[in-house]
Amino acid sequence: MEFAIVCEPREPGINPRKLRRMGQIPVVLYGHNGTESVSLMLSKVIADKMLNAVEVNNTLINVEVPKLSLNFKSLLRDVQKHSWKDELHHLSFFAISGKDSVTTTVPLHFIGEPIGVKFEDGSLDLVLNSLQLQCDPQNIPESIDIDISHLKVGDSIHVGELVLPVGVVAIGEDDRVVTSILAPAGGSKPSASDHSDHSDDSPAVDPN
Repeated sequence: MEFAIVCEPREPGINPRKLRRMGQIPVVLYGHNGTESVSLMLSKVIADKMLNAVEVNNTLINVEVPKLSLNFKSLLRDVQKHSWKDELHHLSFFAISGKDSVTTTVPLHFIGEPIGVKFEDGSLDLVLNSLQLQCDPQNIPESIDIDISHLKVGDSIHVGELVLPVGVVAIGEDDRVVTSILAPAGGSKPSASDHSDHSDDSPAVDPN
């Protein structure tokens, strides 16, 4: 997924509150490899639309500044809002090169109802709901799908077992637990093998 915005140069010293009253959001575009940052402004209408469509550190955004002849592929790095009002104050972008790998965080999407929950009275323990990845900026996945329908009580999935897109690498230890099925508190549990025929016929249920 890619999003595009058009920004205007921001005059040095102009009060951010004045900008926001004018319907503009202060923006900073940080350059790559220490390149000098650029002060910009973006229409609040466009900013709100963008924030409804993209994720911080996840979505590739094309930032164009026609008056400065600038056009960058970037990642949204920071969103600043009022401490208690839902009021947008400031946006920060980081310009990237197509040849660079980037570090990003993507959500994990769990698919299916585990055998251990459906037939063994176990409970699903979601240890991680997102994962930090390193990849080419053009290949940032929107999410990582994980099939959990086969898990029985006592089973778990680790980071090293995840199927990631080509060129995408998980950052951190491979033995980290992503999710597991916990045994019920006390009492005996039915055997999942007793229900194997039923589980094969059951459609996967997406909890999301």
